[in-house]
Amino acid sequence: MEADFERLTTEAQRYVEAEVGFTSLAGEARGRVVGREDWVRANIASYRRLLRPLLERLDERMTAPAAVVSGKVAAAELGALLGWMSQRVLGQYDLLVLEEEDPDDQDIVYFVGPNILGLEKRHGFPPEQFRMWVALHEVTHRTQFTGVPWLREHFLGLVSSLLDEADPDPARLFTAFGRVAEGIRTRTNPLDDGGLSALFASGAQREVMDRMGGLMSLLEGHGDVTMDRAALERVPQAERFARVLRARRRDMGLATRLLSRLIGLEAKLNQYEQGEAFIAAVEDAGGTPALNRAFEEPANLPTRAEILDPSAWLARVAVDAA
Repeated sequence: MEADFERLTTEAQRYVEAEVGFTSLAGEARGRVVGREDWVRANIASYRRLLRPLLERLDERMTAPAAVVSGKVAAAELGALLGWMSQRVLGQYDLLVLEEEDPDDQDIVYFVGPNILGLEKRHGFPPEQFRMWVALHEVTHRTQFTGVPWLREHFLGLVSSLLDEADPDPARLFTAFGRVAEGIRTRTNPLDDGGLSALFASGAQREVMDRMGGLMSLLEGHGDVTMDRAALERVPQAERFARVLRARRRDMGLATRLLSRLIGLEAKLNQYEQGEAFIAAVEDAGGTPALNRAFEEPANLPTRAEILDPSAWLARVAVDAA
């Protein structure tokens, strides 16, 4: 499998670049097959890098015994969550630069071998086709972040803005209760916008989360559309793979569905479908040139509301109908 993905990741880059119309500025894509534990370790390293400014800011508040215990509980919860997710994820492009890591560990497309192999066996997927199909999706994400010069820094800037607003203020708890009460009154679910993180977010954080939600819906939808279209001659069963994987995303028991809603994973899954619907509407209106307007500059990115109403985005960026 390692040899397969080394070859297929490089090959997928050519197909992806031909499909999306822009080229990676970071050179040849590299794939690495990992086990679930290694995937967890890689994500912990990324979280440590990403959260470092926030942790340093909160360090002075973590001296009381109760705070120390809370920190350990939070660490255990994160570990359990990553362990659970490691059983479902197939691949991931890590866009963070980790200063403490070896340069050979940077700009890597990860593939979680046991999960891919399990799906191949369970559904009788031909390995060569299925592995290429998975590689196409993850290489699309790498091409997005390395082929659009401003996108990586823009995304990390949104994340930084979100963390800058983070503050363990007890008043947030009462605000969250108010949102729950409002949801009951209006018969809406306050967790639908992103789970507990959205429920406890401040107004400024919710504004940033709205922009991030629009961006991620665009990128995930773009990834799904590209993996289904690129290299069709190499992946004739792409439609079948897509049907099975999309059913898998929704194939959850009650407890798993509740957990997914609480942690925001359900909102994440919705991004795939909403992003695909947005892309279809934009392409119907103006073809690929209209869609590529979203990648021209940060101001052209759709908000979450515009993902759900593509005509509003088309009007804002003044895209002429085809």
